[in-house]
Amino acid sequence: MNCDSVEMAGLRGKVHQQETVCIFGTGDFGRSLGLRLLQSGYQVVYGSRDPKNSLLLPEGSKVMAHEAAACEARVIFLAVQREHYGFLTPLAPDLEGKVLVDVSNNIRRGIYPESNAEYLTRLVPGADVVLLCGDSSEAKHLVVNIAQSLGFCAMDKGSLRAAADLEDLPLQLFPLWRLPFSIAIALVAFCFFYVLTRDVIYERVTTGKDNAFRIMVSLANKAFPIVALVMLALCYLPGALAGFLQLYNGTKYRRFPDWLDRWMLCRKQLGLLALAFAFLHVLYTLVIPIRYYVRYRINVYTLSLVKDNATYEFDNVAAWRYDSYFSMGILGFGLFVLLGITSLPSVSNSLNWREFRFIQSKLGYLTLLLCTAHTFLYGWDKFLKPYKWWLPPAYMLSLVVPCVVLILKLILLTPCMDRKITRIRQGWERQSGITANCSDKKTNQPLMA
Repeated sequence: MNCDSVEMAGLRGKVHQQETVCIFGTGDFGRSLGLRLLQSGYQVVYGSRDPKNSLLLPEGSKVMAHEAAACEARVIFLAVQREHYGFLTPLAPDLEGKVLVDVSNNIRRGIYPESNAEYLTRLVPGADVVLLCGDSSEAKHLVVNIAQSLGFCAMDKGSLRAAADLEDLPLQLFPLWRLPFSIAIALVAFCFFYVLTRDVIYERVTTGKDNAFRIMVSLANKAFPIVALVMLALCYLPGALAGFLQLYNGTKYRRFPDWLDRWMLCRKQLGLLALAFAFLHVLYTLVIPIRYYVRYRINVYTLSLVKDNATYEFDNVAAWRYDSYFSMGILGFGLFVLLGITSLPSVSNSLNWREFRFIQSKLGYLTLLLCTAHTFLYGWDKFLKPYKWWLPPAYMLSLVVPCVVLILKLILLTPCMDRKITRIRQGWERQSGITANCSDKKTNQPLMA
């Protein structure tokens, strides 16, 4: 069948709502795409090897043989795997002048010497192959209009040479999580080795005491909260640094350094990983009362009191300290969970900009303050005790970054700083002396007539 006599719609550069779109492939992706197109007002026709098998296709669509379906539409979505592209070769005359949209995904990178889109171009040289990139501006414009009708934001990535890079995008494994994961792994390794040195190796070397059993729970429960607190602080440190950069530059229109941009883009992932470590800290803390070592220490202490006929005196200061310590931890963890919940797309999409900013910014800093206070109350006066091998307690190291962030934020909240940065973020720019006075100071002549 030759389609030269079929009238082509959409040649004016805009896809009309009642235009017919063809889909080759009746699998899961093809059916989902067809349903979305029907809901957006398009007519949908499927091309299939077995047109009679149409029970699962969306209601309102049509199904016919590939040759007939190709004549019904100008734009054809190819929703089949690359290894099944062979059926297109006999259809080359029917696909002449059509716009083929390649939506295939490979199972791994480098599996083929050329991209799927370039392979399609060789199979059907008369068609315009598009994968949000292509060699035909008109064909790309048609596809962009369809994507926008479906509610997507389409971006033209240039010629078909970019197809290989675009096809590799779905194969990337957690690209925004790589830096946060690297930071988390580095922090866990450092903190665990640090507490291992102070609590296990030091005791073994100096007293010969073997308390390596503490590795499983005690040391883990020291390393995890440290990592959680530091990573939570790292979520808010780039925002503070960005504020000082804007104050220094006197404008919000100058780009941040690349490292700061990358850091700010992964703040959500940093926060979620910090929440995961906080959960681990809570779980490890809950098992402390049933640990063998803890029960043994309680029994030994109780027996020593009985043996010495001594009384356990109530310490009012200690009661206040421990109650405050647990209270700060509970409140901080509760707000921490709230931050994690509002990071979920289903929740964040239901919040307006002001609500989301209030939770993630104001409540976020409150969470950091409560968790930092929780750590201070945990340490209490331990920093006054002799250090082991000149190594301060691990909790003191965990307070460095949070305290820096809180101090920077406090500086930015001062009235003079806050007013200035608010003006900058509203569009105000610090002008040079010449621009501000609109005259050249040397000649005292106006710069502009």
